[in-house]
Amino acid sequence: MLNIHNLSISFQGEYLFEEITFKLSMGDRVGLIGKNGAGKSTMLKILSKELEPDSGQIAMDKNVTIGFLKQDIDFEFGRTVLDEAYEAFREIKSLESKLEEINHQLVERTDYESDGYHQLMVDLNEVQHQYEILGGYNYQGETEKVLQGLGFKREDFNKLTDTFSGGWRMRIELAKLLLQNHDILLLDEPTNHLDIESIIWLENFLKSSSGAVVIVSHDKMFLDNVTNRTIEISLGRIYDYPKSYSKFLVLRKEIKEQQMAAQKNQEKQIQQTEKLIEKFRAKASKASMAQSLIKKLDKIDRIEVDEEDNSVMTLNFPVSVTPGKVVLEAEDISKTYGDLQVLKGIDLLVDRDSKIAFVGQNGQGKSTLAKIVVGDIKHQGHLKLGHNVQLGYFAQNQAEYLDGNKTVLDTMIDAANEKNRPRVRDILGAFLFRGDEVDKYVRVLSGGERNRLALAKLMLQPFNVLIMDEPTNHLDIKSKQVLKEALRKFEGTLILVSHDRDFLQGLTNVVYEFKDQKIREYLGDIDFYLEQRQVENLREVEKRDVKKETPKESKKESYVDQKKLKSLNNKLSNTESKISQLEKEIKEIDVELQTNYDEVVSDPKFFDAYQKKKDTLEKLMRDWEEIHSEIDQLS
Repeated sequence: MLNIHNLSISFQGEYLFEEITFKLSMGDRVGLIGKNGAGKSTMLKILSKELEPDSGQIAMDKNVTIGFLKQDIDFEFGRTVLDEAYEAFREIKSLESKLEEINHQLVERTDYESDGYHQLMVDLNEVQHQYEILGGYNYQGETEKVLQGLGFKREDFNKLTDTFSGGWRMRIELAKLLLQNHDILLLDEPTNHLDIESIIWLENFLKSSSGAVVIVSHDKMFLDNVTNRTIEISLGRIYDYPKSYSKFLVLRKEIKEQQMAAQKNQEKQIQQTEKLIEKFRAKASKASMAQSLIKKLDKIDRIEVDEEDNSVMTLNFPVSVTPGKVVLEAEDISKTYGDLQVLKGIDLLVDRDSKIAFVGQNGQGKSTLAKIVVGDIKHQGHLKLGHNVQLGYFAQNQAEYLDGNKTVLDTMIDAANEKNRPRVRDILGAFLFRGDEVDKYVRVLSGGERNRLALAKLMLQPFNVLIMDEPTNHLDIKSKQVLKEALRKFEGTLILVSHDRDFLQGLTNVVYEFKDQKIREYLGDIDFYLEQRQVENLREVEKRDVKKETPKESKKESYVDQKKLKSLNNKLSNTESKISQLEKEIKEIDVELQTNYDEVVSDPKFFDAYQKKKDTLEKLMRDWEEIHSEIDQLS
């Protein structure tokens, strides 16, 4: 379906990857992995033809379509959620306009016998046929199904996209891609803005896809559940195996161990051969044997062990000053957004050096409470910070606050003060921004590199209470581990908002579950919390909650409505065709009466048949009105 041959691309004189070759086939679900900055997003841009490689060829089957979900998207404001999602069906929408125009002309015109009127009837049938083939009677139901699968509610459909956050707009963009039925889907961090139920829905959708999917993600469970092939980009090369992520890691380790063993045996043979050569060189009678061994040695294909990129950022969170015993007191905290109540009557007391996890379904108020604590949003109730408390805050969309028109170095210098400005380059080096990389513009950084820069920027401010909202988004596996180790060593107070059980394990000793506008305290780590909830992972907790709030009856009703709407549209189309045909027949009779009245009325059954046609036409017109009314009510 798509072949990549000897592909190379470099930035600032250094190759991201060089002369790599692979192909994509139907049914491939590829996890594209590698460190932040290894070239994963760049690879997706090349495959989508958004970026030209330095060299190499990309060959694609004719008529293959590619859909690309990028980390950064542009939206046209002023559209509703449904309007934006319907952009996936531009051809169908164009046909709808044509059908509307043709039907309008049929109603207005009275020249039933003309060639023009006849052509309109032909055009109507052709456009209706094309409309049906493209799924014109199904696309609205499909759109609603996908939007609901990605977390939207029916009451959201007619809201303007302007009122939604970047994460929700990303969901709309993902919905459009899924609805377009592309042959190849390129997805860059598709789960970053999804809740658990939406992730599970997306997993099932992608597993049932017949085309090819290439996914960049740092969500290990998502990759394991979806992919059947893994391609790792490392130090300019790729490693391609038909395994899901976890199985790929095991296989890569085994292959490297085999390579090391084979290399070790080969080195022994080479050393023995070199000793024989030295021994035979000293004797004239053995000189020809020495030359033979030298030629043999030159022909040996030296075994190489795959290189690993083990460079990781170094991270340490120092405590600025020691705060008072109580760092935070919250009493009767409530927050509403319009008519939506998110938090109600929240009481919270946080002692110094507490390690706290906020967990729960998306939309239950975890990020809202974090923003209230740092003073980002207004609220009802009383909140008091303790003596000497200095807050450090890493927002879920922290990287979005970075200015794309600044360089990495300028971003840090502008955020620094006189005291720590001389340390800016050292801090950037610790976060793997070295040499010329500090002169890169923020807009060309990958999502993971932007998160690393945001973390580096955080190091420029003093804090003793650290609040982090989904800090692992975009971070590669090794960077996650470095961050986790730094947080484990952090001696201050920590509040973590996260869906990642692996990341939370060993970091916190108190869990607050957010649900139904309230919080519930569990005095233990994340494993204790899951044990109390009698589940294995956070996915199960959130999945259960969603199931309780989404009754099967409502899903069934939605499906029935979609099925009924499709049936009504088909019925309306058939009724319109019958009306057009009867109007034509009656017009022909009227013309015949004017020209051959005596001959026509000589048939005793004529007037009965003529009146029957008129009665049928009148009934069809009433049917048409009723069907149209039902469609309006369902829509």
